[in-house]
Amino acid sequence: MTTVPIGAAQPARRQLLRAAAASAFASLPLYTFAQSADTPERQFAPQTGAWRTFEVTTRVEIAAPRGLTRVWVPVPSVNTDWQKSMESAIQSNGSARMLADGREGARMVYAEFDAAQTQPFVEVSSRIQTQNRLQDWKQKSTPAESAASLAPWTRATDLIPVDGIVRSTASEATKGAFSDVEKAQKIFDWIVTNTYREPKVRGCGEGDIQTMLETGNLGGKCADLNALFVGLCRSVGLPARDVYGLRVAPSAFGYKELGGISAKLQGAQHCRAEVYLKGYGWVAMDPADVAKVMRQETAQWIKDPRNPVVAPVNRVLFGGWEGNWMAYNTAHDVLLPKANGPRLGFLMYPQAETGGQRLDAYAPDDFRYRISAREIAG
Repeated sequence: MTTVPIGAAQPARRQLLRAAAASAFASLPLYTFAQSADTPERQFAPQTGAWRTFEVTTRVEIAAPRGLTRVWVPVPSVNTDWQKSMESAIQSNGSARMLADGREGARMVYAEFDAAQTQPFVEVSSRIQTQNRLQDWKQKSTPAESAASLAPWTRATDLIPVDGIVRSTASEATKGAFSDVEKAQKIFDWIVTNTYREPKVRGCGEGDIQTMLETGNLGGKCADLNALFVGLCRSVGLPARDVYGLRVAPSAFGYKELGGISAKLQGAQHCRAEVYLKGYGWVAMDPADVAKVMRQETAQWIKDPRNPVVAPVNRVLFGGWEGNWMAYNTAHDVLLPKANGPRLGFLMYPQAETGGQRLDAYAPDDFRYRISAREIAG
């Protein structure tokens, strides 16, 4: 054992789909997101200022290795005014070290096991500090970032095109908006109004936004809905990015769908988003979690974002989020070092290959992992 301390559709069909999407959009009701006068709102009011420290441990085991085996475990690599990614430690019965995707910068632990190892495992423990985010719309931000630094966040990726139906949808959604903030708000509202949480989707979804728009199937999970937000923003010139991470603790406000059970965080992965707004810098966004509260917080599917259960979440998640969540990275189109398989749309789950074949991260018979977190006082 080693212990290592370390710091597709045809053109004609697409035209028909675009026309259908535009027609459907024109018929949608316009929500004002006003507060209901009948029932008191739930409380959801995260405030900034208090840092929390967590140790997050991921243990991966390969149940049926078939020759040379490789494992990749994402590690927190985001350092901002709302998260500090600190030291990590590795335990493994193979050869394990820290690597990064050279193109996107996502950090990960890479572990390799030869054919003689019949019970490969790797365990990674990482410490992070987090705090709540809440945008003060009355205060302008620090000096603007350069055009060069923002350019990567306006480009197309494998799953997030910024032309065609994506651009035409965003153009419809942002009609009448002039400022960056107005454009972002209209796109956020479009996501909340038009898309929905689909619990049957595996994992966090795939984030194939062109297929979503062309088929009109706008149900999905966070990596679908927030990727759609990011793509619509990019297509109208707003730099935006997904932020891939993990819920590490319950919500302080009693929302069961907005927190994780710290002792068992398999399935607690959650993708959020940020948009760069002139005068404010990078701003937190999470329309997917609004959709999650609407679909799953109560026994009844809530269809109106003005509902008192949803309204406070809808307001806060345009510009903020609760700090019971950590970010791994903001990487798209991730190439795993030394991998045989294809690029990943994102890196938010442990990954593995054995005998030259990529394993299904959701298949418990071949690929098992456990994630837990503990909060460290002080």
